[in-house]
Amino acid sequence: MTTDVKAAGGQMAGTPTPLAQKLPGLMKEAGFAALVALALTITMVGLHLVHRQQSLVLEFRIIDVVLAVATVFVGRLGLSFAREGYPAITLAIGVGLVVFFLMPFGLAAELSVLGIMAGGVLGLRAVLVFVRQQRPQARTQGQVMDDVAAWVERRAAIFGIIGLVVAIALPWLFPNRSMIDLATLVLLYIMLGWGLNIIVGLAGLLDLGYVAFYAVGAYSFALLSLYFGLDFWICLPVAALLAAFAGLMLGFPVLRLRGDYFAIVTLGFGEIIRIILENWSDFTGGPDGIRSIPDPSFFGFADFTPEAGGSLPAFHEVFGLEYSPLQRIIFLYYLILVLALAVNFVSVRLRRQPLGRSWEALREDDIACQSLGINRRNIKLAAFVIAAAIGGIAGSFFATRQGFISPESFKFIESAVILAIVVLGGMGSQIGIVLAAILLIGGPEFAREFEEYRMLIFGAGMVAVMVWRPRGLLAHREPTVKLGTGDPPPPSQRVAESTVTGEAD
Repeated sequence: MTTDVKAAGGQMAGTPTPLAQKLPGLMKEAGFAALVALALTITMVGLHLVHRQQSLVLEFRIIDVVLAVATVFVGRLGLSFAREGYPAITLAIGVGLVVFFLMPFGLAAELSVLGIMAGGVLGLRAVLVFVRQQRPQARTQGQVMDDVAAWVERRAAIFGIIGLVVAIALPWLFPNRSMIDLATLVLLYIMLGWGLNIIVGLAGLLDLGYVAFYAVGAYSFALLSLYFGLDFWICLPVAALLAAFAGLMLGFPVLRLRGDYFAIVTLGFGEIIRIILENWSDFTGGPDGIRSIPDPSFFGFADFTPEAGGSLPAFHEVFGLEYSPLQRIIFLYYLILVLALAVNFVSVRLRRQPLGRSWEALREDDIACQSLGINRRNIKLAAFVIAAAIGGIAGSFFATRQGFISPESFKFIESAVILAIVVLGGMGSQIGIVLAAILLIGGPEFAREFEEYRMLIFGAGMVAVMVWRPRGLLAHREPTVKLGTGDPPPPSQRVAESTVTGEAD
């Protein structure tokens, strides 16, 4: 027995610990992440143009590159330790990063903020792993977020009223042009997100060319006002009809396509529209675009001009006010707010109608939808037509707000941004789209003080959300029709019950 104990003790002394066995692999993983970071930061961070003596000089910021690569290496190593079940080491690495970047080394403020954020993420990850180790039966992060999304959706009316009150009071709480312009832009993308959500979130069809309907609406209003002198309020329904007709034209050829093929065709349709607008110079202005697009009148009764003398009286004179350029800006803000609320009302009502339930059936299972006797062609066309009309209305507003449009405003990146809003917020979630639009459109504007680093922060945030919440921030698919009474159990409980039932069977 003594011999066996000695042999076991010798084996334990000579055999490396599990952590020591895993360390080379973890170091290799962190090194690969650092190598990728080096390839990206050499050009994005290392090269910098500065003005010196009335000339541009290219500088290479070696310290910034080294710190960025080292932070990625240490951060990846800390996340790997957390994944392997060593939260104490991860927490120590996170605290070390925060302390290092808080030291007065004279580093750039942007780098310090990024380093502190990385340390905070590691600390949060360590705490989550520690809680999981202490409570193995606790719900996972995904289950908790599912319950949060369900709770938010069930109280959508309350959050909607709060958001509406804030939106109405915003021009009076922040009476400056930059804030109102930003809020107007966010509302415009919320409206576009709700329109695309009909195709992607409800019908389950991946549309990569939604910007085409946006462009049709903008050019419809611009051309009608340019050649026929029509007012915005007359052109708005016409632009919606023309965009809906474009959606009908796109819907017929792609009815039998699915998946990636469907997405590629819609992407090609968007590019076709942009190329036509760019090359038909005699009609659309070509690359030069259309200028001097008229502003919308106050419901056809007054214009937002500093002086009277036009076909309509001046707005400030009609209401006895002193002229201010903010009057037009505030009117445009409330106009897009009303349009967005109308789109939300129509979307919610349609979702509760047989057409909306047919879209949900098509999204969940195409074959089962057909077996139930649902005409897939008609419901697909309905999704395209309604979503395209919403895009056309948003395009008309964009044209009158900007006063100038060109094909450069309707590139594929616009479709990608709108689709990102729908996916990030949670496909099918109206509130999620609002939250995602605020983050994706308003977030980079608030981070302008970080200059070129703001897009890195933006990209890192997108990657983090897609890793930790791939279905979206508020992804929750509650059926519009329920059998039985009472509130449904939380998603995590339904998952647990289905798992137990499956094991029992």
